[in-house]
Amino acid sequence: MRGTVFVVSGPSGAGKTTILKEVLGRIPNLEFSISYTTRPKRPNEENGKDYFFISEEQFKKLINANAFLEWAEVHGYLYGTSKAFVLERIKKGVNLILDIDVQGALSVMREMPEVATIFICPPSFEELKKRLLSRGTETERDLKRRLEDARWEFSHIVDFQYLVVNRNLKESVKQLEAVIIAEQLRLDRIKDHMGLEEMPKGV
Repeated sequence: MRGTVFVVSGPSGAGKTTILKEVLGRIPNLEFSISYTTRPKRPNEENGKDYFFISEEQFKKLINANAFLEWAEVHGYLYGTSKAFVLERIKKGVNLILDIDVQGALSVMREMPEVATIFICPPSFEELKKRLLSRGTETERDLKRRLEDARWEFSHIVDFQYLVVNRNLKESVKQLEAVIIAEQLRLDRIKDHMGLEEMPKGV
């Protein structure tokens, strides 16, 4: 059975990474799609696990080679999802989670309308600002840019199928897990693999 692509997006500081790490450890046959980025590696990140950290020159070569399913400039840095990686994994029946920015998510929706899309956000804009400040990983310039971008990102909530408001980590993990399980059980995703299209109506 062909795998499902889950696009998870939302403003920086919403808690996406923490929620996803919890969910990935709970659901079998679910993998994280690792993006490419020109953003500097943070102290707690690993190359090849959190992102593939590459130079801007390398990134632009991949753009020219049409290697990305989507790519975007976010907060002054480039991010992209490998087209070959995604298509190869879902062809093998693996379910993939893409943790990407809103620009990238909108691009993937256009390229692959069958994807399941989830927007994760904090309870308020003020709470988002508080979380970014407490994280302490951004310069003042980057923080200002992230908050400006967040206003635009919030305006695109209506383009997504599901919304998880991250008030409480435990509850948010449960909600995302429920979305993923429900999507895997949708008839339009599994009927071709179970002979359901041949069943008479009413059965």
